[in-house]
Amino acid sequence: MTPNAQEMISIEDHAKAISAIASDETMRYFRGRLGIEFKQDESPVTQADKGVEAEVRAYLSQHFPDHGVFGEEEGKQDGDGCHMWVIDPIDGTRSFLSGHPLFGFLLAYLVDGEPKLGVVGMPALNETFVGVVETGATLNGQPIHVSGQIALDHSILYVNEGDKIYRDHPGLFGRLMQSGQTRRFAYDCYPHALLAAGHVDAVVDYDLLPYDFLALSSLIEAAGGVMTDWQGQPLSLASDGAVISAATPELHAQLLALLNA
Repeated sequence: MTPNAQEMISIEDHAKAISAIASDETMRYFRGRLGIEFKQDESPVTQADKGVEAEVRAYLSQHFPDHGVFGEEEGKQDGDGCHMWVIDPIDGTRSFLSGHPLFGFLLAYLVDGEPKLGVVGMPALNETFVGVVETGATLNGQPIHVSGQIALDHSILYVNEGDKIYRDHPGLFGRLMQSGQTRRFAYDCYPHALLAAGHVDAVVDYDLLPYDFLALSSLIEAAGGVMTDWQGQPLSLASDGAVISAATPELHAQLLALLNA
């Protein structure tokens, strides 16, 4: 059952509380001594990743015992089959373990598989982005909105995971290098959050997993933007992890044409 407006306000309050807990837990470890392991895909996982997810799961178990939970570190528990929380405890573990402050905490809330709410916490920056679909988006409680940019040639374009795009899609990489008025290379969630706040116009991203993009999808939609996969399809738990974010439908259409040329 889809929550009503009052229930969504409660969900949002809980999501903000969870983000604050995650931020406090993360900053206990940041730029400290970390126990680091490597997963099968060679991506690092730290004590902090595991600690943050454990804290979030404990909160959800207490307040939403029937809801499903899908986290990067501990996998999925299906719950009631309707409500699902998706957690990335530290989005940007390589940044985190190297002392770089542009790592984030991601939390999405889905109803029947459809993203309804997304939180992007940036603990080291003391910034919390919250997007509620059909309601709006905020940064530290203040409303935010995407830019009105409609022309790719005049846009601020971020290319995330550029090394992987170059490796797997060199032709596309070449086209991206000829696109936008200003281009930046980056990783992880922050460029998408900056798009929601109107500072960035477009982001091309690659090789993500659901906990990397579902919170961003809700945030960007709530801020008035568009986020889909590279074929223009809505994002879900089954999406393949190649995504684009755009400030306007017109800019999104130009990105799709570029990607699929």
